[in-house]
Amino acid sequence: MFLDMLEEVANQNNSRIILALDDVVCFPSDREGLKRVREEAVSRAFKLIELLSDLIAGVKINRQLVLPLGLYDYVFEIVDFAHGYGLPCIADCKVGDVGHTNRWIATHYFNAGFDAIIANPFVGWRGGLDSVFDEARKREKGVILLVYMSHAGALEGFEKVVLDEEGSGQPFYLVFARKAVEWKASGIVVGATFPGKIIEVKEIVKEESIPIFSPGVGAQGGSAREAVEAGADYLIVGRTIISSSDPRETVKKLLKDCSL
Repeated sequence: MFLDMLEEVANQNNSRIILALDDVVCFPSDREGLKRVREEAVSRAFKLIELLSDLIAGVKINRQLVLPLGLYDYVFEIVDFAHGYGLPCIADCKVGDVGHTNRWIATHYFNAGFDAIIANPFVGWRGGLDSVFDEARKREKGVILLVYMSHAGALEGFEKVVLDEEGSGQPFYLVFARKAVEWKASGIVVGATFPGKIIEVKEIVKEESIPIFSPGVGAQGGSAREAVEAGADYLIVGRTIISSSDPRETVKKLLKDCSL
């Protein structure tokens, strides 16, 4: 259901851009100041969604908003607002704990209206992410697996070599891509800053038509065109759009740059 919803909006708006509402506002510690800044952050989110609703395919929200705004205080209102424009919402919490905790986390994000959740495959399936996939499937929601992040230090973890029972080695990110196929994930995350990794991973997931979501365009140095040419299906873009003096023109330029 999540992928159907996402694909429908993407085709309708002729866009493969996911707006990341990664607000970098510093929230004050005093309660009066906090209330004011929280309301301003929500208002800014509403304005961005409304302004870009016909140019994007969905919305991603991470802990930069969830923690200060509260999942059931303001965030679910932002999700509802996005849904009002037909836009699916992804919870970027990179869930990766033990099973019963993972289910609890997924349950709350889904209760708040999110259509999909990003999870860290490092914790494994049994007693790890099995509960997340189970909860998602019961609710017809999506689970997107983290395969290769967009920051420079990603190679320190995702490129570590894993040995199988026969002693053959392969890096974690290729193991994770194969897990996405095995577990029937709704998508995978591979940073736009590493187009070569996108190419490698695409070979693994393309037969199952598992979409690749690529963050890191612009602010982190990733190229929209290079990511799409490498095989990215959706671009997750936050600060480049949010900090722009003209978000609509910025999104239009991104769409033109990658010929989406």
